[in-house]
Amino acid sequence: MDKQRKLLSAPYYLWMGLFVVVPVLLMLFQSFRDMDGSFTFLNLKGYFTSPVYLYMTGQSFLYAFLITAMTLFISYPAAYFLTKTKHKQLWLLVLILPTWINILLKAYAFIGILSQSGLVNQLLGVMGVGPQPLLFTRSSFLIVATYIEIPFMLLPLFNALDGIEGSLILASRDLGANEWQTFRSVVYPLSLSGVRSGIQAVFIPSLSLFMLTRLIAGNRVMTLGTAIEQHFLVTKNWGMGSVMGIVLIVIVFVVMGLTRKHQRGGIG
Repeated sequence: MDKQRKLLSAPYYLWMGLFVVVPVLLMLFQSFRDMDGSFTFLNLKGYFTSPVYLYMTGQSFLYAFLITAMTLFISYPAAYFLTKTKHKQLWLLVLILPTWINILLKAYAFIGILSQSGLVNQLLGVMGVGPQPLLFTRSSFLIVATYIEIPFMLLPLFNALDGIEGSLILASRDLGANEWQTFRSVVYPLSLSGVRSGIQAVFIPSLSLFMLTRLIAGNRVMTLGTAIEQHFLVTKNWGMGSVMGIVLIVIVFVVMGLTRKHQRGGIG
């Protein structure tokens, strides 16, 4: 049985080795080389001593936090009320359908909606407000990024809330708790596993958004993902791009480690 299990897991380890471990090692190797191919520590020193890079890292954290908070604020009530509906699986399918559409197509759709002659500005014109500069702003970036990330927060929240046994809620009501007390003491603690999974699924990708920063924000928002793309494709400074990639990977592991630690010690 153990031999069969090892044999079946061999493709997984091969895939992880070739497409995860090897690229990370290559990136780590490249981070200690300058543009001439010589060994150097200047890339590391340049990143950690540059106010521009540190500000960009802080901005990435800020936008990732805002996107995660907005998706959680929208998705938790939606998932909660979704579990109370009659055809909840059908409605869940409808809500996660946008994930089947390529992110580039969704970005161009929002460009059409938010442009000067788009649907939103046409409605504002009918209302007498007049066209507004909605596209290529930080607000438009947050709105579009939140829309794209909502399904990834909604699904784990729905699974967590839908998995709560109804007998626990009935027991709480029998003991005299009202609806708010039942939610605060029973429903919310038991749904924290879904909250943590949703935060992981949204916060980590939001750190490295780069396509939306160009198409929707017009490069007014600079994140680590944007800087990595610029260093690899434009300036050809692969060493600095690799350093920023390694920093991003470390941040991802730290976030995953913190959420996993709390999840083990919590109710969920």
